[in-house]
Amino acid sequence: MPDLILESVRLPGGVGPTDLLIRDGRIFAYGSAVREAASNAERIGGGGRLLAPAFVEAHLHVEKALLLDRLPGEVRSMGEAIAATAALKRGFTRDDMRARAEQLLRMARRHGTLYVRAHVEVDPILGLSALEVALELRDTLTGLMTVQVVAFPQEGLQKSPGTEELLREALRLGADVLGGAPYVDPDPIAHLDSLFRLALEAGVPLDLHADFSDDPPPDPPGLTARYVAERALAEGYVGRVVLGHATALGALPPDDVQPIAELLARADVSVVTLPATDLYLGGRTDTHNVRRALAPIQALRRAGVNLAYASNNVRNAFTPFGNADPLEVGLLLLAAGHLAARSDVEAVFEMATTNAARAIGLTEYGVAVGNRANLVLLDATSTWEALVGQAEKVLVIAGGRVMVENRRATVFHEESGVRPVLRYEGRQESGGA
Repeated sequence: MPDLILESVRLPGGVGPTDLLIRDGRIFAYGSAVREAASNAERIGGGGRLLAPAFVEAHLHVEKALLLDRLPGEVRSMGEAIAATAALKRGFTRDDMRARAEQLLRMARRHGTLYVRAHVEVDPILGLSALEVALELRDTLTGLMTVQVVAFPQEGLQKSPGTEELLREALRLGADVLGGAPYVDPDPIAHLDSLFRLALEAGVPLDLHADFSDDPPPDPPGLTARYVAERALAEGYVGRVVLGHATALGALPPDDVQPIAELLARADVSVVTLPATDLYLGGRTDTHNVRRALAPIQALRRAGVNLAYASNNVRNAFTPFGNADPLEVGLLLLAAGHLAARSDVEAVFEMATTNAARAIGLTEYGVAVGNRANLVLLDATSTWEALVGQAEKVLVIAGGRVMVENRRATVFHEESGVRPVLRYEGRQESGGA
């Protein structure tokens, strides 16, 4: 692979404009060292734009994405979303799941995402078929993007007998992470106990859909964040557990949130907020003064919890919109979370990059010498401008190779004096175009 020099780019943290050299798929040097190290490299002008690490989708459902046109009608609650998806799952085929997953991951790459933690459903309905498709995609995409596969029991363990045995087999087949949804089962604590036992046996991390409700349930057994953090500390799973959603924490008074947040920070339990889904499904029973139903971002940040955000679902019963675009979801989080200060915006950008990478255990991540050159060149000069301005992802670079190039062109005809050219492509019907 020839050396690649990205000329005049800005790096996170305010470095630049500077030149950056990529060699053998890794960041080799930047600044004055580039001139000394490279003579015949390929060169790409960065134009003073921001070069960021590739985005991380720390929580994405791939095999049940892009189902919107199959839904029988509007979904009005999380329970209806689960039921509608369970009905559709009975008709899933391997080819169908693979095609939709490939389309979703292609959408993600177009938007600069090269790391995905994919929650894939394992239950008596699908058996291991969705997981096997995801594992095949993980291997096929090696070198292009990193996919971690989570064996996820959406239908529950107690409510779906036989699922625990399927999860054990999923881990044997090579699932990277064990998922869970304690709120689905009548006994959430027993659900968690089963998952911790399986995870400890296999030595894999845990990534849990947790505390997904509008109201603060009794603690315990309803609210599980405290119990998860305590178990992580007791089992030596510090830094190996992630909670997705955690919206019920946002319904707690500040004095109740603080000790839970501090415990999560001590156990290094990451929280991944999923604003597109949580805003869409949350507050559905409110007739006025409708709640946002988000995890308490500011309280968790103050306590030192590692926070990330992700798309979760794209165009299905849980989230009937989305483009697998981290900047789009990040802007939604800014508005819903009252995060307007420049420092807040910059922190949200990190929630889709460095924080998300930490949440899913990535190594060799970031714009630093020696790290793998998985990068995105944004049409912005800062992380603040990238999020607020929804910057185009000009180049997406995987392992030192340009994999995606995006172009956005606008011409103001009234200023340029150029007469617009109107074209009709395709068969012309009567009456003309």
